Amino acid sequence: MTAVLRPTAEQQYAAELEAVAAQDDRQRPPNWRLSPQAVVTYVLGGTLPDGTVITPKYVGARRLVEVAVGTLVTDRALLLVGVPGTAKSWLSEHLAAAISGDSTLVVQGTAGTSEDQVRYGWNYARLIAEGPSENALVASPVMRGMQQGAVVRVEELTRMPSEVQDSFITVLSEKSLPVPELNTQVQAVPGFTVIATANDRDRGVNQMSSALARRFNTVVLPPPATEDAEVEIVITRAQQLGKALQLPAEPPALDEVRRVVRIFRELRNGSTVDGRTQLKKPSGSLSTAEAISVIANGMALAGHFGDGTLGADELASGLIGSVVKDRVSDATVWQEYLETVLKERSEWRDLYRACLDASGD
Repeated sequence: MTAVLRPTAEQQYAAELEAVAAQDDRQRPPNWRLSPQAVVTYVLGGTLPDGTVITPKYVGARRLVEVAVGTLVTDRALLLVGVPGTAKSWLSEHLAAAISGDSTLVVQGTAGTSEDQVRYGWNYARLIAEGPSENALVASPVMRGMQQGAVVRVEELTRMPSEVQDSFITVLSEKSLPVPELNTQVQAVPGFTVIATANDRDRGVNQMSSALARRFNTVVLPPPATEDAEVEIVITRAQQLGKALQLPAEPPALDEVRRVVRIFRELRNGSTVDGRTQLKKPSGSLSTAEAISVIANGMALAGHFGDGTLGADELASGLIGSVVKDRVSDATVWQEYLETVLKERSEWRDLYRACLDASGD
């Protein structure tokens, strides 16, 4: 396969999916590539009976993943909810890859998402020449998923206008999509389901109607419970990014990753790890995904403009960029954190000085 910047889950982990399928002797729901138990193994990782090691794709409570997969076995859709950076999209992609072997049936929710992107559109040249016909119809990812019996992913559902969200009600309740122009309808074949994601920070932007909410089983994905768990996630993803981007830098040192994660967790929680100092919270989410970006950016700086080893100088600019989203309020929050926390940690003095230099103080 030609190298691409960001392979899909089914491309990147094709060997693991094949290995899990080969060892999977449990009952599979109609049109599923794997059994529910094997899907959980693929997502959470483990060792197969033949000794093949499956890498974890999601680090979190096993029960959450089991509930998510159990929902998809039924006729209900799945809604993954959480603050930014809790791996909602990442989990939905891997679930789709494991279940259907195709994670590319995606509707991206934005303020500009139209009903056509959920239902269907038209090839207007053929529509004008031939009139309404099957040849002129352009199927949406939802329609293709219904026809193929596959998982459809809906990203950022609550970013869509409310009237577009409600286009899913008939699809999810009747498992059919009317096409009145052709006096027909598309009926879903077994295996079709929907995995949607929603951001807690968007609550109230375009609130889901109660009718639509009833069609989903909601699973809330929490931030990593412990610092160690978050450090593990950041190290793993940063190493994967470094390899994919061919960064000429060494893998990040555990101590450097832990510093970034601790700073993010302390500002996110509003207190230091020992609970002795209360902190103001910045306006941003300071998610695990942003911590990964800070480390990856630092590796790029170290590899191309440094000695290849990630250190305080490479972390400083990324930290400031992540924390200071609002030039007024967040700058005050960050300055207080520097002076009351970072400065007082003798082993972090290098990072304190690097942050001062990067901010121009």
